Amino acid sequence: MQIDILTLFPAMFEGPLTESILKRAQEKGLLDIQFHDIRDYTTDKHRTVDDTPYGGGGGMVMMPEPLVQAVEQVRGADDRTPVILLTPQGRVFTQRVAQELAAHPRLILVCGRYEGVDERIRQSVITDEISIGDYVLTGGELPAMVIIDAVARLIPGVLGARWAAEEDSHAMGLLEYPHYTRPPEFREMAVPDVLLSGDHEAVEAWRRREAIRRTWQRRPDLLLTADLSEDEGWFLAELAERDAPMLG
Repeated sequence: MQIDILTLFPAMFEGPLTESILKRAQEKGLLDIQFHDIRDYTTDKHRTVDDTPYGGGGGMVMMPEPLVQAVEQVRGADDRTPVILLTPQGRVFTQRVAQELAAHPRLILVCGRYEGVDERIRQSVITDEISIGDYVLTGGELPAMVIIDAVARLIPGVLGARWAAEEDSHAMGLLEYPHYTRPPEFREMAVPDVLLSGDHEAVEAWRRREAIRRTWQRRPDLLLTADLSEDEGWFLAELAERDAPMLG
């Protein structure tokens, strides 16, 4: 997968995208990340990318000429690649959206700044808008890093274990089950016996139930759309009945 990033601050990406899994993905040729400084597409000697908004008000707005020029040159004749503006006004980024984006061979991420972008940029070259949550950041660079990390994990071959991405929290519609490693006992807290049993079927059943339990305790809203078997539905009903006095 190729990801093109249009930004005013390419240096912000040097640490997060050059370590750990993302670094290895690029070294393996599974992920190709290209940076494009929006200021390189300006035409004045001051490399101006923003101006005051018409109608007054505080802050500055990114001008249409440099950013539209940047997108058009980076995109080239390819009109199928999503051009995504990172903005608080976009649709909320979820695991399902990450899976959707991972299906594309190429993405173009546009990092907004200041008070936002001229509306004609949206009308000219933007095909999608994404927000990573209901809060405001100083720019689109951090959201771009979040999206790249989440999407890259879904590229075949990026993660070592073939099932790792499928069992992540949210990937299966539930929060992930608890994890344990050595030692088998720590400060009088023992690893559940089933995980030491060697019975893989029992382990999988335990993990599934614990994922349901944790989701019920922390994010019950996710259970409204979770794909549960009849037995799992009864298990959830037992959890709800048990916790009813506490919820009351």
